[in-house]
Amino acid sequence: MKEKPIWKKNLFVLSIAVFIAGIAFSEIMPFLSLYINTLGNFSHQQLNFWSGIVYSGTFIVSAVVSPWWGKLADKKGRKPMILRAGIGMSVVIACMGLIQNVWQLLLLRMLQGVFAGFISNSNALVATETPKTNSGQALGTIASATTAGTLLGPLVGGALTSIFSYRITFMITGGLLLLCSILVLFFVHEDDFKPVTAKKLDKASGVIKSLRSPHLIFGLLLTTLIIQAANNSINPIVSLYVRQLLNGHDNVVFISGVIAALPGIATFLVASRFGALGDKIGTHKIIVAGFIAASIFFFLTAFVRNTVELGILRFLVGFSDACLFPQVQTMLTKNSPAAVTGRIFSWNQSAMYIGNIVGPLLGSFVSGMFNYSMVFIVTTVIVLINLLLFRINVIRNLQ
Repeated sequence: MKEKPIWKKNLFVLSIAVFIAGIAFSEIMPFLSLYINTLGNFSHQQLNFWSGIVYSGTFIVSAVVSPWWGKLADKKGRKPMILRAGIGMSVVIACMGLIQNVWQLLLLRMLQGVFAGFISNSNALVATETPKTNSGQALGTIASATTAGTLLGPLVGGALTSIFSYRITFMITGGLLLLCSILVLFFVHEDDFKPVTAKKLDKASGVIKSLRSPHLIFGLLLTTLIIQAANNSINPIVSLYVRQLLNGHDNVVFISGVIAALPGIATFLVASRFGALGDKIGTHKIIVAGFIAASIFFFLTAFVRNTVELGILRFLVGFSDACLFPQVQTMLTKNSPAAVTGRIFSWNQSAMYIGNIVGPLLGSFVSGMFNYSMVFIVTTVIVLINLLLFRINVIRNLQ
């Protein structure tokens, strides 16, 4: 039997690794605000504030350090960067189960940001090791695995905290990331890596000059930023919104986990199909459809009366999610030179992290000043603004 090419083996292993990592990164979301509430006696506004700032702490640091890690990845290789991220974060997240106050949690969340880059470097490794004729399929596969893992994580987190405790779940999460690192260490091979030695590519200006359409690339980076801001404006308040809708009933954590996971189930079911459709009719058309659908679903969510209606609309949001971030990743890859793939992906990672910072802070602010329903209305406006900017910055610059 003919042996599989190295790139197919890498794709298979990294798809499993990013799926598990996605679960690990997102499984603490259903209970993060509830965990914070156990660390002190907070008012409603204080709890919303700490939920936003603790959630964003990781991304504030990551947004700053990601470009440096991307530059190093282009020089030293993506596999070492994946291992650095996986092992570092496994230790830090496990330690979150040992903290005694909210300041220690914030410090560890920021330290987690220093070790960021597991998924972005996995994407970069796949992009550079896969033949160009298969790059769309490969990147679509790993993007789907990442998205599915990230959005299914809350279900796993909700189940684990119901069975064990908040603290034990942090330690299990650290173990999952260590498992990912072991998979990469022994089963991923970076054979075609060529270190970037050109001095002109040391600086961002040199990277920009190497791009065929810089305006398009930066338009896509802005799109990523706003997509993340919109999606993550919801995350800090999902469990609190569920608690409000349940009106004092039990199983808040588990139901929050189920509802937070529903978009991931929908995304997993349709992401590859939307990717294939985008190859036929144009990826940008799929993204536009995703924006329109997301704006409708977010707006309707502001008026739900119970957790069943909330769950249905969150499930539908998964279909719009499948039209957005994975497809933006595909467009970004196809319009970036291989020599600067690590740098471009790190910029995209920084854009994603900035969105992850802005979104939770905005969601926490709006919910604190008004109510949880208003968060979804504001998010609808953000999605529509993103659609307008995407048409101006990306569609007009397609060649």
